[in-house]
Amino acid sequence: MNEKQRLESTQVNPSDKKSEKDYSKYFQTVYMPPSLKDAKKRGKEEVAYHKDFAIDEQFKGMGQGRKFYIRTYGCQMNEHDTEVMAGIFLSLGYEPTDSVEDAHVILLNTCAIRENAENKVFGELGHLKALKRERPELLIGVCGCMSQEESVVNKILQKHNHVDMIFGTHNIHRLPHILNEAYLSKEMVVEVWSKEGDVIENLPRARKGNIKAWVNIMYGCDKFCTYCIVPYTRGKERSRRPEDIIQEVRHLAAQGYKEITLLGQNVNAYGKDFEDITYGLGDLMDEIRKIDVARIRFTTSHPRDFDDHLIEVLAKGGNLVDHIHLPVQSGSSDVLKIMARKYSREHYLELVRKIKEAIPTASLTTDIIVGFPNETDEQFEETLSLYREVEFDSAYTFIYSPREGTPAAKMIDNVPMEVKKERLQRLNALVNEISAKKLKEYEGRVVEVLVEGESKNNPDVLAGYTEKNKLVNFKAPKSVIGQLVKVKVTKAKTWTLDGEMVEEAAEVK
Repeated sequence: MNEKQRLESTQVNPSDKKSEKDYSKYFQTVYMPPSLKDAKKRGKEEVAYHKDFAIDEQFKGMGQGRKFYIRTYGCQMNEHDTEVMAGIFLSLGYEPTDSVEDAHVILLNTCAIRENAENKVFGELGHLKALKRERPELLIGVCGCMSQEESVVNKILQKHNHVDMIFGTHNIHRLPHILNEAYLSKEMVVEVWSKEGDVIENLPRARKGNIKAWVNIMYGCDKFCTYCIVPYTRGKERSRRPEDIIQEVRHLAAQGYKEITLLGQNVNAYGKDFEDITYGLGDLMDEIRKIDVARIRFTTSHPRDFDDHLIEVLAKGGNLVDHIHLPVQSGSSDVLKIMARKYSREHYLELVRKIKEAIPTASLTTDIIVGFPNETDEQFEETLSLYREVEFDSAYTFIYSPREGTPAAKMIDNVPMEVKKERLQRLNALVNEISAKKLKEYEGRVVEVLVEGESKNNPDVLAGYTEKNKLVNFKAPKSVIGQLVKVKVTKAKTWTLDGEMVEEAAEVK
């Protein structure tokens, strides 16, 4: 019995009483490619809130005797989406594998934020073509943000017909249905919704480890920065209800997780879409800080929505860590205006002043883009001067990468690549200089470290992070993995700290 026959004998087949011609017509209805034009619309339709997700009985056991492999690209949101998809696979009876050679289903969970990320995915698809030729029953799927791009889907359709399924960020909960169609159909299954996504609760999750956990508090983004594709790939801002978030955090605390990160494309906009209550991120953090979890973080912030109430709540400390990631993107008000960031250099610096005044121990990190269309030498110098003034602990730095479909992609770019690379080198030199200076101040100090596991470079050394997100390497018994311990810093490097454990902080939960 081949793969298709096996599925038809155990799954509901809508074409049982149809002719072969009707059968192919049925699967054509599955083809729902993304539309950038539709994605740009912010419709008035209400976002549906579903609390009753469950695996359909007809799909249970689908994965018996099969293994799945998911390769994840991009941000924490993508990582968390992978945890959800892995949870669904496990609920269907699949087993995980770390090898594409052993997998019966391979998913590439993609990122669209930069061109390099897309190139990696298309390169991987090329490598998988030979595997598909050897094992025709293998299912290969592309999901995540790239799948929401019309041009990407068209490219896959034209050049990568060994792909079996494409689905987007809004319909991960439809994975059992999509898999079923892919097994039964002879054609590529494309199901990407350009309409706004819904909020689906009670999705299964296969979390990585039991020390740190991500919790989505909202989805989508309404900021429409001119360089960013995310508002088109992730849909409009839509918040989960606070009671559902708090229940999830309490459940994780009861399971023994030590650190929880609240996720959103723009977490500071949390609650702005509520019509029945006035409730924002500050209110949510104020409630969550009372839950017995050692550390609470959130990412990613937008300076435009970072309000005084949130600063007031964060200043209460406790399990609310004093590390804040606050992307600035540029130090020039003129460039920020072209980027449609909706704040100025002065506004950003005033926000930093407020944060540091309320939380003197706060450490700030940021994102910066160099070489934005028409960026002048003087404007780049403004970025360097802002970095020196704020003295960020570290930064993610990038050369501008045009994304098809965004307003910036249509702008005339008169900055030569040689100039962009030179600016990036100068910025990175400053980032490294200040990072090394900041870390040098830790030498001789005792810090609290959440031990995550063995160091990537040496299995005899353990590694973990401080509240301020500093990576610390030190020797200690492996029994302290998953615990908070006291470590005395003996040496500071550019990006990491070396130390020795002085106390096991067992009393810290």
